[in-house]
Amino acid sequence: MSVRKVAAAAALSAALTASLAGCGGGSGTKDAGREARLGTPAASAPAASAPGAAAASRSPSPGAPGAPPAGAPGKAPTLAPGPNGLTPVFERAKQQTDKTVALTFDADMTSDQGPRAADGEHFDNPQLISTLRTLKVPSTIFMTGRWAEEYPDQAKAIGTDPTFEIANHSYSHHAFKSPCYGLPALDGAAARADVDRAFAAFRQAGAVNTVPYFRFPGGCYDDPALRALSTAGVTAVQWDVVSGDAFAKDPDAVAEQVLAGVRPGSVVVMHCTRSAAPVTEEAIRKIVPELRKRGYRFVKVSELIGT
Repeated sequence: MSVRKVAAAAALSAALTASLAGCGGGSGTKDAGREARLGTPAASAPAASAPGAAAASRSPSPGAPGAPPAGAPGKAPTLAPGPNGLTPVFERAKQQTDKTVALTFDADMTSDQGPRAADGEHFDNPQLISTLRTLKVPSTIFMTGRWAEEYPDQAKAIGTDPTFEIANHSYSHHAFKSPCYGLPALDGAAARADVDRAFAAFRQAGAVNTVPYFRFPGGCYDDPALRALSTAGVTAVQWDVVSGDAFAKDPDAVAEQVLAGVRPGSVVVMHCTRSAAPVTEEAIRKIVPELRKRGYRFVKVSELIGT
């Protein structure tokens, strides 16, 4: 990689810290920024809820303590709860002998962006989904409920295609911890209801390939946020590789940043939103063949958690 391109990628990463994961552009805090970059809570993380530390287990049966409500996804493997029943957090698969990597895409849309969509702003990216299908890349789409409501046909198509699994990125894309890049904040009860509302939106759209995984808007969370979701039966999924695709204009810089960061068991965060991540599809066409050349196999998050 040239010195110029390394510098460009570093500058891009720094410039996008506030907008990382397409999750708002507020000032946030130093700790919140670290959460979004590294996928670790600002507060001291319980050892058992550290990424990969808890053993994978099947979701409890509906009606069991801590089980998701009837009709919620429950087939994919989840991690055991952390200390005091906190929601477990997964960042990457450790102790991996296979060269596997999970590409994840946040389909972001906040609850108040309907007028912008009506005016022609595109929060979807059908070309990206088509390219992933063509390249046969299994992927996990972290979708907001509001996105599923705005694009129900696309949500159904993604959620009935075995190439993909749909995970929960909240309904409203509001923060579960404050401050978080200027996002409006939800309290504990509202946070849990927001997650349930997103799963309901997926069902309403006709998506069936849903999994009990949740990604915090902005990547911001703390122990109270983990406690608020402890009865939802979900595993929180962060990442260890930041693509830098949010608001990026250079697909080469995005591709180089991903290729430089991927390790066996990595989870890469990218976006499925044309207006906020316009070069992601082009970057994918560079990333996928190069990682395959290096011997990597693409998997969904459910496969990483289940290994």
